[in-house]
Amino acid sequence: MNPQQVNGAVPEKSTTFRTQADEHADHEEALQNLRTGKYDDWPNEAAFDGLTEERGPVKIAVAGTIPTWAAGSLFRTGPGLYKIDTDAGATFEMSHWFDGLAHTHRFDIIPNEHGSVEVFYSSRRQAQEMMEVIKKQGTWPYYSFGQKADPCLGLFSKAMAAFKGLRESPEEKWHNNINVVVHVNPPGLDAAAGNIAAKRKLAVTENDPKILGHKPELPKSIWISTDNCTMKQIDPTTLEPIGWATQHVLHPELKGPMSCAHAQRDPETGDLFNYNLELGPKPTYRVFRVEASTGKTEILATIREPIVSPAYIHSLFLSASFVVLCIPTSHFGLNGIHIPWERNLLDALRPYDPSRKTQWIVIDRKHGKGVVARFETDGRFFFHTVNSFEEKADSDSSEIDLFCDVIDFGSHEFIHSLYLNVILDRDSAAKKFYQDEKRARNSLAHLTRYQFTINPDSPSNKLPTNPDPKNHQVFRIPAPHAGELPTINPLYATKKHRYVYSLPFRGRSTLTDAMVKTDTETREVLFWDNPKGHTPGEAIFIPRPGGEEEDDGVLLSVVLDGEQGKSYLLCLDAKTMTEMGRAGVDFAIALGFHGAHVPSGRTVTRMEGQES
Repeated sequence: MNPQQVNGAVPEKSTTFRTQADEHADHEEALQNLRTGKYDDWPNEAAFDGLTEERGPVKIAVAGTIPTWAAGSLFRTGPGLYKIDTDAGATFEMSHWFDGLAHTHRFDIIPNEHGSVEVFYSSRRQAQEMMEVIKKQGTWPYYSFGQKADPCLGLFSKAMAAFKGLRESPEEKWHNNINVVVHVNPPGLDAAAGNIAAKRKLAVTENDPKILGHKPELPKSIWISTDNCTMKQIDPTTLEPIGWATQHVLHPELKGPMSCAHAQRDPETGDLFNYNLELGPKPTYRVFRVEASTGKTEILATIREPIVSPAYIHSLFLSASFVVLCIPTSHFGLNGIHIPWERNLLDALRPYDPSRKTQWIVIDRKHGKGVVARFETDGRFFFHTVNSFEEKADSDSSEIDLFCDVIDFGSHEFIHSLYLNVILDRDSAAKKFYQDEKRARNSLAHLTRYQFTINPDSPSNKLPTNPDPKNHQVFRIPAPHAGELPTINPLYATKKHRYVYSLPFRGRSTLTDAMVKTDTETREVLFWDNPKGHTPGEAIFIPRPGGEEEDDGVLLSVVLDGEQGKSYLLCLDAKTMTEMGRAGVDFAIALGFHGAHVPSGRTVTRMEGQES
């Protein structure tokens, strides 16, 4: 049976194995696919148009096998609405993928008495207030990632909009579009929990879970973050917004507007780590920790120097001893003043300059030493860190080798390929974008490992003398042997890992078009052979209980079947990358960003659902 024709069918087991010797040829093939428009017959339209809520929960059919030990709830979030009919009779459209209005989904995997599982699906939009404002005003009234401004907006109107943005009221902040990362039971936010609930009448699920016999074990709290200081709390059952907070709630010095969506969690203690960025004449990074046991916040380092520019940073590194703030080349113009002027982050970035270096600032998180080392590498851009781990450099010294794995790009210019005009190739926008050879190459990701040697007994807040940026690179694995939205077995967080799972870009689609397992030791890779038009989402690794090998587990991914305009929850064997089972819905689910699996009967401290 052809899986391109039947959404619920489990196809024959099929994978593609490649080695390091194939890296260059596969990379050049991906570039050739971009040059020749190979993506023309890969349908993505269903991910951006006609998307609906299903408040549910509704039971969905399972084909094949999803193991009972993967039981729990998979929360997924991302953009989900791109067109709004306004009161004036026009249609307002979001222009960038990242600016679709927030939509969160939940797949409940419930064991039954037959030794198998049942799957239920629910979803809800989280930006109803913003949608109503856009419907009434016919414009985007708040900050965005890349929404294009109204070309008819005059200089005076633009200045007034910038001034209004700087004076955004607390009542407006929780209207903001927050749609990137799911955080399970984050510490320190109890004071703000539920503070939206008093402002509105809370909804109930359309289908009573008790009637359906559907009883998921849900976490105490779910919060959604994006790349600023605001987080939004959602009800784990109904998925509706019930609370909001800025980082100022955690500590009075965390008053800047910017942060990264991917706060890190200590896998042992559950402590949360992030940074806050204050913009203006003296931009200031404050790296902080929120203790899970007390909810108290401590500033670990304050960085305010002319040579450290304010930048767009989506994630940071955490190892057993250090927090690593990596500042790529995506610097904001005029120390961030361009943000309120442009009203979006993307247009506020300075043009890529190859002479700018990537800065690495290593901060002690165990003994209160602050910044203990600095390094520079060649200028690159990244969204997602993978993992960071430490090894003793020499048995006779106290030096530590710090390794940082990241998915990086030649420049941040490729973010422009994520405008909907390019993704959907409207008016040949994709062809115009990728006909530039350098821009096409910079749009392909690399899995890069960096190594830094640190002496904790002799901390230094200065760069090494005569540093050579290239000395820090251990390897760089090119697409499509690695890709975006990387994940690992969460039991290996802050420890040495071997396998990375990600979504590469082969040029067969204008978005990621595959799922790959990368062996960082042998540089061998294994692809899941997805049918044409089947676009996978981030692969969430669920470890097998008692498993002794790093790749002993399953991957859960929400896949769009663009041919049929339907989506399904896919379960892959993480060792073999072969399909075990799937649970499909009869409609398309938007291509989202990140998720969290909450196991049944266990307390979650990590974003990916690691047992505490």
